[in-house]
Amino acid sequence: MTNLAVLILTYNEERHIARALKSVAPFASEVFVIDCFSTDGTVEIARSLGATVLSNAWVNYSRQFQWGLDHAPITADWVMRLDADEVIEPELAVEIAEKLPSLAADVAGVNLKRKHIFLGRWIRHGGRYPLILTRIWRRGQGHVEDRWMDEHIVVKGRTVLFDAPFSDHNLNDLGFFTGKHNGYATLEAVDVLGRRHGLFLKQPAGSQAVSSRQASIKRRIKEQIYNRFPFLVAALGYFLFRYVGQLGFLDGREGLIYHVLQGYWYRFLVGAKVMEFDRSIRSLATPDEKRAALARLTGLPL
Repeated sequence: MTNLAVLILTYNEERHIARALKSVAPFASEVFVIDCFSTDGTVEIARSLGATVLSNAWVNYSRQFQWGLDHAPITADWVMRLDADEVIEPELAVEIAEKLPSLAADVAGVNLKRKHIFLGRWIRHGGRYPLILTRIWRRGQGHVEDRWMDEHIVVKGRTVLFDAPFSDHNLNDLGFFTGKHNGYATLEAVDVLGRRHGLFLKQPAGSQAVSSRQASIKRRIKEQIYNRFPFLVAALGYFLFRYVGQLGFLDGREGLIYHVLQGYWYRFLVGAKVMEFDRSIRSLATPDEKRAALARLTGLPL
């Protein structure tokens, strides 16, 4: 086993948690599940497979994960972030076990390649593979950004990229997918309006660095270019770029469903929610009034 702790956030994940825990068992020295008071069998399954379970009330993903980093009794030298519906594939498990102990002392983090499985199909095109994210870092040299959506792990130091991918493979149905993305759209709209109206504390100096060069470029394009266009144009343009320019049509029928929902409908929905919420708060005088109104509209503890 490597000297590595894995943190997984859960809420009613009995369908996925055993699969995730078994995938990290070959190399993880510690596993912590940070649970938001699940009402199904998540906690019992996690404990039966050797994970240490801590419970904490949910605010958002960023703050829940940072709470886990701050409160889990981690002793390992390295920390890994994994979602409950993600799987470390055998080739990556071997690579982690072989490479992690011998990394140079100046390496602070490890970037991993994420592949998305949708309706049983690996979505290879449309700019969806590989998605490169920092998922492993030296304890004490990484933290999660304080954002409502699209949060990344920020590390202090050099990162390296491992070759084998891990899988994002949620087993729930399309109703779950669209419901989850409806919630994501609200969170992303809050982030957009927070920057537009100065509603939240600014990130400290240096915090704009994100988990990988790829993620940094994508965020810069989205915030500095995409969000400046009317969403009616931007969402359609983004979908066509993904589906035609980045060959998303090669992903078949499942890919068409995925790219339409995630690459067009979701982006359109974010833009529509930004417009709706902005109309309700723009006439208010102070950031505090706008933040309070946005909290009432979204039900989020802003």
